[in-house]
Amino acid sequence: MMETSFWLIRHALVAEAARAVLYGVMDVPLCEIALAEQASAYRALAARLPRPADWLVTPLSRTRRTAETLLAYGYPSVALGVEAGLIEQSLGEWQGLPHADLPPKLLRPAHAFWPLAGDEKPPGGESMAEVVVRVGAAMERLAEVHAGRDVVIVSHGGAIRGAIAHALGIGPDNALHISVQNLSLSRLHRSADGWRVQSVNEAPGC
Repeated sequence: MMETSFWLIRHALVAEAARAVLYGVMDVPLCEIALAEQASAYRALAARLPRPADWLVTPLSRTRRTAETLLAYGYPSVALGVEAGLIEQSLGEWQGLPHADLPPKLLRPAHAFWPLAGDEKPPGGESMAEVVVRVGAAMERLAEVHAGRDVVIVSHGGAIRGAIAHALGIGPDNALHISVQNLSLSRLHRSADGWRVQSVNEAPGC
């Protein structure tokens, strides 16, 4: 199996109103102020990405808009494929709730960095454990489809944590300890010898 190199980028900052709620797989817009202020970050990230590369986004517009902005800031024009397997964690009936309105935790303590433990599932949604399985299957498939190539994927914090957890073979609670900032870059490689994690949460320009 030829090595496939993945360049995983978390989408840009979403609008302030969206940040006030649990948005999960809601199709929320990006923050226009941040887009205007972060031109240098987009230029640096566009310059850092491999050429040529296959590009993928998720079905949510915030990933496509982030990718299109990177192309506008210096990356050569390229078609954007869509990969639904790398969409964000669905929070089901909790999506749209202000953070303060989450149901109280009656039986177990909250995770230090997320409202849910790794194996907890919100009503109608999915657990982080399920995200790791879903994303892991997508990454294995993509490694075969794009074998020997560089693949740039603009995705989401939860999905990128899931990809890293799959590569490292760690549990969902541990995955929630991984910081994935907006516009950060994480690099994974898949070869016949398995997965290798080269970097996590690189800031633009690093």
